[in-house]
Amino acid sequence: MSGKKRATIVDVASAAGVSIKTVSRVLNNEPHVRKELQDKVRRATKSLNYQPNVVAQGLVGRRSYLLGLVYENPSPNYVVELQHGALDRLHGERYRLVVLPVESVADVAGNMLALLRSAALDGVVLTPPASDHPKILEELRESGFPFTRVAPTRFPDIGPSTTTDDVEAACAMTRYLIELGHRDIGLIKGDPTHSASEARLFGFSKALGEAGIPPRLDLIEQGMFTYDSGVEAGRRLLDRKDRPTAIFAQNDDMAGGAIMAAHDLGIDVPGDVSIVGFDDSQIAKVTWPRITTIHQPVYDMARSATDMLVAMLDKKPYLPMVEHPFELIVRQSAGPRRAEP
Repeated sequence: MSGKKRATIVDVASAAGVSIKTVSRVLNNEPHVRKELQDKVRRATKSLNYQPNVVAQGLVGRRSYLLGLVYENPSPNYVVELQHGALDRLHGERYRLVVLPVESVADVAGNMLALLRSAALDGVVLTPPASDHPKILEELRESGFPFTRVAPTRFPDIGPSTTTDDVEAACAMTRYLIELGHRDIGLIKGDPTHSASEARLFGFSKALGEAGIPPRLDLIEQGMFTYDSGVEAGRRLLDRKDRPTAIFAQNDDMAGGAIMAAHDLGIDVPGDVSIVGFDDSQIAKVTWPRITTIHQPVYDMARSATDMLVAMLDKKPYLPMVEHPFELIVRQSAGPRRAEP
């Protein structure tokens, strides 16, 4: 049995009582169409479940209506939030999202424009570390290729961007641990190619300095924003006599790994050691104990950056920079420093 016939633009025009040209103008967001006619067309497209042929639209306007999302982050939780934010903004739009994961942003720098054009994209949302890579930014700016940036920490004047304050967020988390009585605080750094790692290190060091606590370089371990690197770094910090009483991991995946290392070593969290993270990703909610963390608005930043890109391509006004607030989320993985016997 054949399926239901797909609605056409002729059907929409007939249902709305307007011309095919008017339907086309409304669907293409062209100016100077009366609101009354726009409403009629949109009601008709909804009732008929009409889906415009994006390929055909692109052939007429020499546009693909494809937007790219470039990322190199190994944390699956972070990537899911990015995709959800971008996809939700494009819901109901003629634009479609093309996800472009790269193994190493540094390796594609200098060839980014060729990569984007080979995918027939109209524009791209850059996420860390691509959103901070000077060679990529300069290449796209010089070519005039439309782009927006998620969470950059450098070059604020290059392209529209959505941000949150990584330095102040790391400060807030470190201050929280200090308020709990911790003085020997370990740090698990993220991927050194991501500028957020340095921003969060700066915030950590700033809060220690404000409290008059000298930083202990021997309690700073390198991670890579992955769960496994958190396990390894956590074990190095905890399998020693002078272990820290608290650990600040620069993302939740590494915090979850450090908690697993503590479990393996028979160290109670948070009784013997407090372990906190950053991002407020899904792993922070399912690890036991649940992780005290910084809610980084990844979804909101991706959505805003996509909104900026759509506005840019549709020649509509947009803010060149939008800052989203962070939030300290207190759960069960951190507690007061245990008093000395």
